[in-house]
Amino acid sequence: MIANPQSQKMTVEAYLEWEVHQELRYEFINGDILAMTGGSIPHNDIAINLLAALRPHVRPKGCRINIADAKVKVTES
Repeated sequence: MIANPQSQKMTVEAYLEWEVHQELRYEFINGDILAMTGGSIPHNDIAINLLAALRPHVRPKGCRINIADAKVKVTES
């Protein structure tokens, strides 16, 4: 579909359609597509430690924590 996704801006909808066909992982930031690096063991350890520390505080409030592979849309407000 797009040979070099970094060369032009994309809409969220176009990115989501394009991204499912990619072998590598990318992130979408204000229309720019950025390749993501693979995780490491220390990174994984940090994520697990954060989950263990935060989970007891957020679960009673009906919230959840995702460590990886979750698409999140953040608004400015």
